[in-house]
Amino acid sequence: MQTRPGSAGSGAAPRSRPAVRRSPEQRAALAALQEPAAPAAPDRTAAVSLAGLLDRLSGYLPAQDLQLIRDAYRFADAAHLGQYRASGEPYISHPVAVAEICAEWKLDTQALMAALLHDTAEDKGITQAELVEHFGSTVALLVDGLTKLDKIRFSNREENQAESFRKMLLAMARDIRVILIKLADRLHNMRTLGAMTPEKRRRIADETMDIYAPIAYRLGLNQVYRELQDLGFQHSHPMRHAVLSQAVRVARGNRRDLVDRILAVTTKSLADAGIPAQLYGREKTLYSIYRKMQRKHRSFAHVQDVFGFRVIVPEVLDCYRALGVLHAQYKPMPGKFEDFIAIPKLNGYQSLHTTLVGPTGVPLEFQIRTESMHRVAESGVAAHWLYKAGESPDAMAQVTTAAWLQSLLDIQNENRDAAEFIETVKVDLAPDAVYVFTPKSRILALPRGATPVDFAYAVHTDLGNQTVAARVNGELVPLRTDLRSGDVVEIVTAPHSRPNPNWLSFVRTGRARSKIRHELKASQQAESQALGRRLLSRALQQQELHLDELDNAQWSRLLHWSGNRTQDELFADIGLGKRVAEIVARRIQMQLAAVDQRTLEEHAGPGAEGASRDTLQLDGSEGASVHYADCCHPIPGDAVLGYLGKGEGLTVHQQDCPHARRLFQKHPRSWIDLSWSPAVSGPFQVGLSVVVSNGKGVLARLASAISEHDADILHVRMDDEAGQPTIELRFILAVRDRKHLADVLRAVRAHKFVSRAARIKARS
Repeated sequence: MQTRPGSAGSGAAPRSRPAVRRSPEQRAALAALQEPAAPAAPDRTAAVSLAGLLDRLSGYLPAQDLQLIRDAYRFADAAHLGQYRASGEPYISHPVAVAEICAEWKLDTQALMAALLHDTAEDKGITQAELVEHFGSTVALLVDGLTKLDKIRFSNREENQAESFRKMLLAMARDIRVILIKLADRLHNMRTLGAMTPEKRRRIADETMDIYAPIAYRLGLNQVYRELQDLGFQHSHPMRHAVLSQAVRVARGNRRDLVDRILAVTTKSLADAGIPAQLYGREKTLYSIYRKMQRKHRSFAHVQDVFGFRVIVPEVLDCYRALGVLHAQYKPMPGKFEDFIAIPKLNGYQSLHTTLVGPTGVPLEFQIRTESMHRVAESGVAAHWLYKAGESPDAMAQVTTAAWLQSLLDIQNENRDAAEFIETVKVDLAPDAVYVFTPKSRILALPRGATPVDFAYAVHTDLGNQTVAARVNGELVPLRTDLRSGDVVEIVTAPHSRPNPNWLSFVRTGRARSKIRHELKASQQAESQALGRRLLSRALQQQELHLDELDNAQWSRLLHWSGNRTQDELFADIGLGKRVAEIVARRIQMQLAAVDQRTLEEHAGPGAEGASRDTLQLDGSEGASVHYADCCHPIPGDAVLGYLGKGEGLTVHQQDCPHARRLFQKHPRSWIDLSWSPAVSGPFQVGLSVVVSNGKGVLARLASAISEHDADILHVRMDDEAGQPTIELRFILAVRDRKHLADVLRAVRAHKFVSRAARIKARS
């Protein structure tokens, strides 16, 4: 991951600001924050005890499983023998600490063994076969999912990291324990980051904030999420963290009496209403306070809701009863109530949130939830291991997580580029969400900024691919409209519609982006194959041959020569201009004539590319494999030529196009003759220049004349000459052919205010 710009570890003001004077005490504190403590000299006699971990495990693992944990520990201890952390501690202390964090979540034996062994393959070269032999295939696969790809050479460090994240996320999609162990690993690394250099601390902190903290949030591990954010903030901006921490300590002392009074009054009010409840005062994390200061451009003195309160009640109905008691006790702030019980967050989180005006005018934030909701809110998917005994508080977290993990696999199947995969996933990790409804009142959670296209792909891939329009709350809206919570979205489809490449500029979800790219590639591939087949058939006809004459053995020899795996792949290469159809046809002719290998090689050289010309007919149905040049806008009736640029497909130019003439001089063998089919159909773009007298309503009357002759106006541009007597209007129209264009020109010239109207020609 690249370090984000402006994340200087000192937290000092940018250079454009005046220097800040600091006291000697502040300078000493800053120096201590920026410089790592000198590592203690390694104590080679030190041993890391397993007793603490075994004490945690003895509460829920049988004795035979504890022996497996001991075996994994001994193996890891031997593998890491003589290896030390930057702090000077024996390296084995880190895997043991990771396993202890996993034990807090009560993960199973295999996950705990993988936690102890997770660095043996990466750091000590232990092979997967050795792990399988000693601990079984499941543990080996978990360790493999956690292992970075250090042995593979990539073009740069960012690509290496992206590939590592991709592998980790895919392993996570197959087994959720991989990411739980990885998060425990990252949490312990962040807790012990002080021994690193300031530069390395900032880099690791930025990586944690970008990837690992959002993953923890997405999985509902809110405790881990908050701690990773605070630790990342501490190491990315140590001075800001230190100053804010001191300010919070002062505020905590000043407001302790107020918090105690509110807790006492609220506890009595709930008891009087007959609602058994547990109340806790909670302090917001430093990072959340810092983000709020940034977002609202306020100093700490103006951030009042530093403290919040949590109310835990037995039943769901009690949540709403408690809400009524609180609203009767303190006035609620308008627009500050959210019901995440009725509509849970993406990660399964459920609570009622309300902000009230306290006795001194200070905002008081309350979260109201049941005990089971509280467990899931703090532990997320880890609640699956924490509470198995017939309870199902984690059902929502499990369902939403499973759906997200499946989407990772779907995205990976359609996107093999590691960096692009990670960027796609990062969008889905964004914690903000909007909640929208289908016409049948099904609720969908989408990232903030999602559009109707994202909604369509979230419902079903086919719905997204066939989208042509959308209605939000009953009104037609542009497809790039941002959705808001509570919107009812209806998608209008057409059976033969397909994704528009422009959608990629505004879709928000990784699923939509991946599906659009996949469909566009598949569509282009199919159209390129069809064009390539036509080009090869035309070239073979010059040799008085037919594709149907080739048997399987001849195809096999041809594909071996071309390096393609299938016939369709060869056709696609021809359609995209990567191969010249005439050379492939000549190769086929020579194979059929059974000439010797030497003759084949002689005829396959560069000189073989001078092909005789025969025309290829265009009928307008070629799709994305045929492009009509923007420089000259050829339309049916024009004399045309085709340029086969490598990887670009076939580009159609007018024969008198100056740009085409220059290309012909550089690549004379990349051109083929074209003609228009008698059954050509479809609109074609053409440029039209109209010089008019400057006056009121001129553009409207021209547009009316054009539309009356069944031509569509795709684009219009005019000179910025408001005070001039005449003005030039430039249109891009969609017409059927030259005759249709001539009809439009006659209709335009019939107006008295038009002094000149002509087709725009390519400039030399």
